[in-house]
Amino acid sequence: MTNLNEIISTFSNDEQQRFIYYLEKKNKRKDTKNIALFKLLVKDDANVKTIQQKLYKGTKKNAYHALRKRLYQSIIDFIANTNLEEENSTDMQIIKYVLASRTFLAHKQFKVAYKILDKAEGLASEHLLFPILNEIYHTKIQYAYANPSVDIDVVIEKFKANQKNYILEDQLNIVYAKIRQTIKQDTFISDGLDFEKLLEDTFKTYNISINESMSFKSLYQLMTIVSLSAFVTNDYIKIEPFLISTYQKLQTHKGKEKQLYYHIQVLYLLANTLFRNKKFKASLHFLELMNTHMLQKNKKYYSTFKLKYHLLLALNYNYSNQQEKAIALLEAMLLKKHPDLESLLDIHLSLVMYYIQAEAYKKAHALFKTFYHTDQYYETKASREWVIKKNLIEIILHIELENIDLVDSRLLSFKRHYFSYLKSIKQERVITYLQFVETYYKNSEVANTKAFSEEVENAFVWIQAKREDIFVMSYFAWLKSKMKNKPLYSTTLDLISKAQTVN
Repeated sequence: MTNLNEIISTFSNDEQQRFIYYLEKKNKRKDTKNIALFKLLVKDDANVKTIQQKLYKGTKKNAYHALRKRLYQSIIDFIANTNLEEENSTDMQIIKYVLASRTFLAHKQFKVAYKILDKAEGLASEHLLFPILNEIYHTKIQYAYANPSVDIDVVIEKFKANQKNYILEDQLNIVYAKIRQTIKQDTFISDGLDFEKLLEDTFKTYNISINESMSFKSLYQLMTIVSLSAFVTNDYIKIEPFLISTYQKLQTHKGKEKQLYYHIQVLYLLANTLFRNKKFKASLHFLELMNTHMLQKNKKYYSTFKLKYHLLLALNYNYSNQQEKAIALLEAMLLKKHPDLESLLDIHLSLVMYYIQAEAYKKAHALFKTFYHTDQYYETKASREWVIKKNLIEIILHIELENIDLVDSRLLSFKRHYFSYLKSIKQERVITYLQFVETYYKNSEVANTKAFSEEVENAFVWIQAKREDIFVMSYFAWLKSKMKNKPLYSTTLDLISKAQTVN
């Protein structure tokens, strides 16, 4: 069954009102129940039987399912019509020009047709609309024989140059899709593949290089691909200059206003990279820009990005010694259903971490119990890495709560399910870390000894503090807080502060 609740959850309050008005105009009968069903689904606090009872004063499965199908179709029509109305007027105008020119060409009015095509070409070139330009040049070449004033060789050269840009856009789309799929399947890690080499080889294969004629979408996808390399290597320092310089190109890009969705995505990439590099002030600057753009066009994309935005904002607050603001911000998002389930899961897990850092263990445990699905379920909805983080946090939480039996069972389960995988992806330091956690759990007094401190120091291959992953530092902070007998949150902030001094 189509999940109408998920679709409707993407509607802003304004879109809900406009859709109801759309249904009112569309309905020819007064007894149509589509508006009533929509309003019930917006509330999202009733099950199927309750909804049927409210609509029909009884259970009418067939009528209810038929009504749902009609409402679903109405939603699709409404979204399509709205997007057509809001679609960039330039795009629509150019398409009208092309269609009109073809009508004139069919009637052998060649000079009029080419004047219209010239106007269409000028607009399409200005806005880097490569697919539409392709159609314009194709049409000009096709009928060049009938218009002696046309220099066919010049048109062919323009056609070839445009095709390069058109193909480049498609190639970047293919590269983007392939690399995303590779990461999703984890094959690049388990096969021991060097991601940077994969990226370099793929770019060479498709002859991709950055140039000023690339579309806004292509530049965004290029930035995303580079960001994926940082996700794999946990080296966000390396990609920061590239992202900043590419964003400066986008600032003067002709398609900037038209490509609002991609602009918001780019701002998020920048804010996230700067956060991961512990540059919180700079990250907050781009988050402010992101929010400004989310509010544009009557908040068209606000709902799409609000979870990512609030999660990253809270992370910046938390690591900037503003934990109360971070907690309040995420607590306000807990009851919100949203199609972006991965961000919703991240919000819940981040808040559990904040509670632990604030030593609010009962709150952390109460929230953690909302993760009632299996690990396999969360792997499909988020990732295996997310599940590993969740399980590590759970072990730490039960140690703090002194749930001895649960700690033992979770440690055993983690070893059984993830040790082999962690070895295959060359993340043995997670295994080493957990072994120290277990040592502390079995004998907490050992944490304060010099021998334990030296053993920890010698066990890890340490990298530069500015390059160390901020979340890895957070896990280590817990162990260090036990070794130094200091509060976890202040220990975490101390580690971050030291890393910032070398940035």
